[in-house]
Amino acid sequence: MMIKKKVLNPDRIRRIHGGFSFVPHRFLSQGFLSSLQQKEILLYLLLVLASDRHGLSFYSYDTICSLLQMNLDQYINARNGLIDKDLIAFDGTVFQVLELPATPVLSPTTLQVDSKPTKQPVSIARLVDRSLKRMTP
Repeated sequence: MMIKKKVLNPDRIRRIHGGFSFVPHRFLSQGFLSSLQQKEILLYLLLVLASDRHGLSFYSYDTICSLLQMNLDQYINARNGLIDKDLIAFDGTVFQVLELPATPVLSPTTLQVDSKPTKQPVSIARLVDRSLKRMTP
């Protein structure tokens, strides 16, 4: 059964004003979101929002830590995780949000959790469950 969508609040339809950021739908549908830890998701979202049309931004670590309420170690771990997963590049000053790779790069931790190979797409319920588990301290 196909769900019919309708606009819930016609006075609040999103429009592009000024800058524009986007996250490709396959970030969710192809497992990139579920491959990230909570702090990596926060940093990735900030970098997407802060970047220009080429994916470039130059927020300093102290600004990022303040905005995301992270300490320096959390920031470094999140930044390095995103670099290792081939989602961003960083030259010490400038960040670039990269085009998504063909498939998510899984960290050793993610591989242990998802050790069973699957040929079926990951359900939204499973993605939400994984994300919630990662958010709990």
